[in-house]
Amino acid sequence: MIASDALRSDLANLGLIGLGEINRNASAAELYEHAVILGEAEISEHGALLCMTAPNTGRSANDKFIVEEASSKDHVWWGKVNRPFAPAAFDRVKQRVFAYLQGRDVYVHDCWVGADERYRYGVRVITEHAWHSLFAQNMFIEPSDEELRAFVPDFTIIHVPNFHAQPDVDGTASHKFILLSFEQRLVLIGGTHYAGEIKKSVFTLMNYLLPLRGVFPMHCSANVGSRGDVALFFGLSGTGKTTLSTDPERPLIGDDEHGWSDEGIFNFEGGCYAKVINLSAESEPLIFQMTRTFGTILENVVYDPQTRRIDLADQTITENTRASYKRVMLPNIVSDNKAGHPTNIFFLTCDSFGVMPPIARLTPQQAMYHFLSGYTARVAGTEAGVKEPTATFSTCFGAPFMVHHPSVYANMLRERMLKHNATVWLVNTGWSGGPYGVGSRMKIAYTRALLRAALTGALDNVEFVTEPYFGLSIPTRCEGVPESILNPRATWADPNAYEDKARYLVALFEQNFEQFAGNVEPEVRDVLKVTAVL
Repeated sequence: MIASDALRSDLANLGLIGLGEINRNASAAELYEHAVILGEAEISEHGALLCMTAPNTGRSANDKFIVEEASSKDHVWWGKVNRPFAPAAFDRVKQRVFAYLQGRDVYVHDCWVGADERYRYGVRVITEHAWHSLFAQNMFIEPSDEELRAFVPDFTIIHVPNFHAQPDVDGTASHKFILLSFEQRLVLIGGTHYAGEIKKSVFTLMNYLLPLRGVFPMHCSANVGSRGDVALFFGLSGTGKTTLSTDPERPLIGDDEHGWSDEGIFNFEGGCYAKVINLSAESEPLIFQMTRTFGTILENVVYDPQTRRIDLADQTITENTRASYKRVMLPNIVSDNKAGHPTNIFFLTCDSFGVMPPIARLTPQQAMYHFLSGYTARVAGTEAGVKEPTATFSTCFGAPFMVHHPSVYANMLRERMLKHNATVWLVNTGWSGGPYGVGSRMKIAYTRALLRAALTGALDNVEFVTEPYFGLSIPTRCEGVPESILNPRATWADPNAYEDKARYLVALFEQNFEQFAGNVEPEVRDVLKVTAVL
């Protein structure tokens, strides 16, 4: 719909004057038409919207800054992740962006973030492209017509992908920028078409705001069983959060970002942003169907320009191909985006070294250690210059979005985990039988069987043994999974090679954890100093 005079006045009060046509909360059909007519996108043979963001096909972590302001600076974990940006420099960039938008048509999408009304925030997303407005519509929670009439944003995000910063003038690291001002309640994103920057900026805001209100923000997916048992799935990109939580037998709460309050779990979002590289109807039928549905945005997916037939196996543009779709498009969801306290918590790691077991039950101390570590691994070929498997540690399984010190989030996890008696599991969705290039990727059927056994309690009466390097407690059997798979050492043809690689990975863990040693109890700090043997 075309914006009202009241909205134009609100934008003018923000400093946005002289805008062209303002399209507010347009329908998906309208945004499709605009995107195609303006040359932003094409339509696939099955009705999804095909959008390209190259050369930026992922987040630009080095271009993200937080404005250093008196009202928030003492709460921020300053360093490599949260780098300061001067308030005066932010104001200069803001004025240049506002001047750039004069005379240009824009798309405004007003939405809620946070399914629990007690903790939700109103976010206004202003973009220069129709398809990015559709992305906001897919990813966040739609206000009712009545709520929309009275909507007042708590934060505004302005996304101008065609505006390039001048580092020597603007103080940015490159022509790209993601600048967050908590005081001005404003986020500026420019120089990149990658839609994930909008989503993750909102998550960063929630990671700052909610701990101040006693709510634990989490980079995890969540679903619920028929008995009301909630499960959380923490993990970095590519470890299986969306895939494993999208389960025909367990209604989905959400696939990526949640809050844990005194009342239970609630989703931040209204949509999903799934990786779709090598997706198949057999292994991931629900997500696969979304790639063939009107309203879905397919980001950087290769397609035939004549037939508009997509090829989900083609990595020519990027491995990080994505599908953005509304959660309500899925057939099996929790309608109000909320549920009770979790019974099981899964930490997902894609271990390309082939050392971690396919599943292990963690003690509370181990849970704290692995949550702060946030381990996964990159494999050769996924990034330029990576020739060997590379360990990656992202604290709290989401360091790029953590604003407070990691101990704030870790302590919130421990408090809730113990209070609600949640069982924590470590799950390896990566390699078995050797490292990348030697072993093979864990079959998703095995991972699903292990998760099902943990969720139903089938592992409760199974014998567990302790492996010697990480002290992990691993089951000796599970229906639907070969026993030889459960013990990683037994899957290697050369046990000595396994032990060498295990010691190598332990050393990487210990080196990474030194940064947290002064903020945790000795029983957490020394969790790897085990003497148990198989």
